[in-house]
Amino acid sequence: MTAGDWHITENVNQFLLHAGDFLRAHPALHTVPLTVTDALRRRGTHLYGEGTPVFGALERHGAVRAAFFRTPPGRLVLTALTAPEATALAAQLADRGDDLPGVKAERDTASTFAEAWKRQTGAAPELHERQRLYRLGELTIPEPVPPGRPRVAVATDREQLMRWYAEFAEAVGGGGGAIRAPGEWADARIAYGGVTLWETPDGTPVSMAGVTAKVAGQIRVAPVYTPADLRARGYAGAVTAEVSRAAREAGAEEVLLFTDLANPTSNALYQRIGYRPVADFAGYDFGHATGLR
Repeated sequence: MTAGDWHITENVNQFLLHAGDFLRAHPALHTVPLTVTDALRRRGTHLYGEGTPVFGALERHGAVRAAFFRTPPGRLVLTALTAPEATALAAQLADRGDDLPGVKAERDTASTFAEAWKRQTGAAPELHERQRLYRLGELTIPEPVPPGRPRVAVATDREQLMRWYAEFAEAVGGGGGAIRAPGEWADARIAYGGVTLWETPDGTPVSMAGVTAKVAGQIRVAPVYTPADLRARGYAGAVTAEVSRAAREAGAEEVLLFTDLANPTSNALYQRIGYRPVADFAGYDFGHATGLR
């Protein structure tokens, strides 16, 4: 269907046919829409939950200039919008009766949409997360390298990956994001070598770093996780540097990652490895909608 200039669909292939060129034109800024829609296309539309995903593309003068998607129960994810565009989209989604749990986008777009949604529905926004997107410049291996070695995870690591992914999701409060069932996530990543473990000299895994599949020339490092009792030993830096090196070797034109701006340790670490800031993003949770139409 078409709502104003927004072409809204529940068909991921139709969405990519319409908006794919727009997303691929700026793969770093659009890394999340690119990787999530690629996963939905390959693994099925209920990958992130039982609800039906919805996608939208804003067309002006015959060209797509913005897009959104939502994989219930996750937040609405937007590309950059002007204030009038964000206000109009909030009105259109409220008219559709969409009950949004939150929004995630570049910082200014997220805050503008959150306020517009409050005006439309009465749902008070609460800032959930502030993130910074980084891209890899010149890779630098952090010193000293901890004892041990990297190893790509295989099928026998499945239970370990499931447990750590669940712990990671809980730690980041993933209820409003694109969080998958741990078993499905582990199976998908193992299938393309998408997780690397750092293991100690005796073969004990102590940290992991994942990477998305390559889409539009970009690979995003996610997630990076070390159990709390094993942190501050250099494992996360070592395994992140390894997957970053491997992504470059695999031909990625852009190697990207997000960090939580509330965590100065991880931001400093990734900059030491060679990551440089691209843009800031924000996620808002919405309270109860009192005026949803």
